Amino acid sequence: MPGKGKGALLHHAKSMGKRTRSQKAGVQFPVGRIHRCLKKGHYANRIGSGAPVYLAAVLEYLTAEILELAGNAARDNKRKRIIPRHLSLAIRNDEELNELLKGVTIAEGGVLPNIQSSLLPKKVQKNNDSQSQVY
Repeated sequence: MPGKGKGALLHHAKSMGKRTRSQKAGVQFPVGRIHRCLKKGHYANRIGSGAPVYLAAVLEYLTAEILELAGNAARDNKRKRIIPRHLSLAIRNDEELNELLKGVTIAEGGVLPNIQSSLLPKKVQKNNDSQSQVY
């Protein structure tokens, strides 16, 4: 179909019934590529057809969760762009993600801001004359 443009070709492919496994599963992550990597990694002799679909869905969910939290961290710092620092803050402030990624180091991520209470200056109490003083 020359001269019809990309839209017509995509519509033609959809009408012919050619749909990727990612489209069938309703996920954005590539099911075919994940299946290929599972086979190539020799994790098992045989890989079922549902395994890459499930793994793609899990990876997509984790990615969406981290990006949402990192976006909130970027907004809290009055930024529009997510940087590694925002990813690090998002992961370390979330209990479950921190447990999942406890052995992971994020380059340029930094650490959580934390000052030990013993290093903070002591608070001075003001004694009022109206209060009873114990000697």
